[in-house]
Amino acid sequence: MSDWPILSTVTFLPLVGVVLILFTRDDNETGLRNIRNVALLTTLFTFVVSLFIWVNYDPADPNFQMIENHAWLGTGISYHLGVDGISMLFILLTTVLMPLCILASWEAITYRVKAYMIAFLILETLIIGVFVSLDIVMFYIFFEAGLIPMYLIIGIWGHDRRVYASLKFFLYTFAGSVFMLLSIMAIYWVTGTTSVPVLLEYDFPVNLQYWLFLGFFASFAVKMPMWPVHTWLPDAHVEAPTAASGVLAGVLLKLGGFGVLRYSMPMFPDASYYFAPLIFALSIIAIIYASLVALMQTDMKKLIAYSSVAHMGYVTMGMFSATTEGIEGSIFLMLSHGIVSGALFFCVGIVYDRMHTREIAAFGGLVNNMPKFAVAFMIFTMANVGLPGTSGFIGEFLTVIGVFQVNTWVAVFAATGVILSAAYALWLYRRVIFGALEKDSLKALLDLSTREKFVLYPLIILTIFFGVYPEPIFAAIHGPVAQIVQHYDAVLESTKNIALPVY
Repeated sequence: MSDWPILSTVTFLPLVGVVLILFTRDDNETGLRNIRNVALLTTLFTFVVSLFIWVNYDPADPNFQMIENHAWLGTGISYHLGVDGISMLFILLTTVLMPLCILASWEAITYRVKAYMIAFLILETLIIGVFVSLDIVMFYIFFEAGLIPMYLIIGIWGHDRRVYASLKFFLYTFAGSVFMLLSIMAIYWVTGTTSVPVLLEYDFPVNLQYWLFLGFFASFAVKMPMWPVHTWLPDAHVEAPTAASGVLAGVLLKLGGFGVLRYSMPMFPDASYYFAPLIFALSIIAIIYASLVALMQTDMKKLIAYSSVAHMGYVTMGMFSATTEGIEGSIFLMLSHGIVSGALFFCVGIVYDRMHTREIAAFGGLVNNMPKFAVAFMIFTMANVGLPGTSGFIGEFLTVIGVFQVNTWVAVFAATGVILSAAYALWLYRRVIFGALEKDSLKALLDLSTREKFVLYPLIILTIFFGVYPEPIFAAIHGPVAQIVQHYDAVLESTKNIALPVY
């Protein structure tokens, strides 16, 4: 196992499926079925390979593991891969969701199927590349290249306003990333290296940290997204096909949070400390504002999209508390949100495929003829609210506990988001599921098909399992999080007379 380049394998295995699909005919039903089968099998094989990363990962070692390092572009830029407990879990999240996205697209995508499946497989490679990169230039390439397939997926296979939504998505995320590129160039000029392990140990001057932090955070804030640069997300979700919404909410939004933990906080601790009050303020606004806006939505997808903005507010709040509980809670919440929000978008896609509308007013009483769907939707709704016994509770609880140690008022305002999330989530569930089955258009709807069960049931199992037994996740992330907190505290202690106090 030590000689097997497992990270390269899991990163580029989806491209093998791309090659096979390119040589598969798509001018008849048999060819289209073969294309779908190849895409599904490729993502399943990628998931199986990713399990070997979990099996071979040593949670007692908080450093990067399974290192691959080769000369690449010269001048210090190398092909450098590695994982810690945090990135390993996000790789697994990606490889779990991708086969489900392919299944969710099985019948919904009926034109340009070959191009669609190729775009999804390329997207999987680029997302995994973000999590395994230990060279900052490689990270940027994967981070930015992921825009292209998602832009095409929304723009080609989306709904009526797909071109507007895809352009808005691209321009927002690209504009933020330009500032990160400038920061990466400055880092190379100052340090002469692009190696992430080396940069994590480098002592950047405090005044330089502020500018580098803002450059990186401009990109990460748009990606998560934080208020007020969140407006691209509802449009992207509403216009995107179901599977694209699933992977966008499930994984792509987590790239920003991962970037903060990998780069912003460890490399720029003084700047992170200095800007923490601003991040807290933006997080509270996101939690309360997005929750109130969600209460006013009439489109199911848009409601869930604003819910994502609110939940990512908890993530940023927990991370910048710089406490073990806060950071571990934010990681857990990102993983849980990836499962739950992806599942909620899949649920919306199931009823949209039957009714071709997402308007909440068009539904009601689905429990009468879709009881299995009603149960699945209820579980994910409760997890989104943060009900104890589901994965959603643990992350939200820990982030609030973490920030309470730093600022009591921030924790109090954040706790109001729990009440508001219950209001909009339960309102949605009551309008769609409960009541009498009065609309004639709903009476003929069938319950979950076998394919839809294969999409939702694994996510139900994960939601409940990690809600009851979260230890596997905490065992993986505790070492890396402890390193981040210890380094953060040590640097602040040594520069406490330089860094401006913020609390």
